[in-house]
Amino acid sequence: MAVTDEAIEKIKDMIVRGELGPGSRLPPEKDLAERLGLSRSSMREAVKALEVIRVLDVRRGDGTYVTSLEPQLLLEAISFVVDLHDDDSLLEIFAVRRVLESHATGLAAQQASDDEVAALDAEISGVAPDTDIESLVEHDVRFHSAIALLAGNQYLASLLDSLTSQTVRARVWRGLTQAGAVERTLAEHRAILDAIADHDAELATSIAQVHIAGIERWLRQARDHA
Repeated sequence: MAVTDEAIEKIKDMIVRGELGPGSRLPPEKDLAERLGLSRSSMREAVKALEVIRVLDVRRGDGTYVTSLEPQLLLEAISFVVDLHDDDSLLEIFAVRRVLESHATGLAAQQASDDEVAALDAEISGVAPDTDIESLVEHDVRFHSAIALLAGNQYLASLLDSLTSQTVRARVWRGLTQAGAVERTLAEHRAILDAIADHDAELATSIAQVHIAGIERWLRQARDHA
């Protein structure tokens, strides 16, 4: 194991064991390096790496702290990586999304309250069939994020947001809009909502799978005709 990797593992172990919790301040670099039997340079590199993935927060002139460690924060790096992928990789990403999001939609159908259903209804009703790309993308983000949150699992919701960031959605929706699919997609959103309103988890899961599979098919066609 490289020295920097060892330093990362030791800091992680302190967090896992509860010695350092969310919001805790790390000991000064010199003290921590001596305590863990590591060089200050390897400790410095480990801190930089953990800062990148949002485990640590380096505050200049104040010290280094453990972040909140909340799912949305820790999974931000995935969103950055996803944005860099080409259409071939996007197909694989959407295949993962289809599995996770359909499951989340089924869970939402089991748990959604009348008020939450009404909020989703208002979200769909607020989108015009001739909406512009930016507004459509914003709607898509809000709609699917709200459903993921209704599943009651913060890690699942954050992972889904990371897998299909606003940048990725914009790339996909530009093509779908050119193909005249806006009204069809809004109709699919409405069908998902109706299944959630009826608390029909099986139907909600199935419609969500079909909805995302349709996007996958378009991506595949666009790639093949590029």
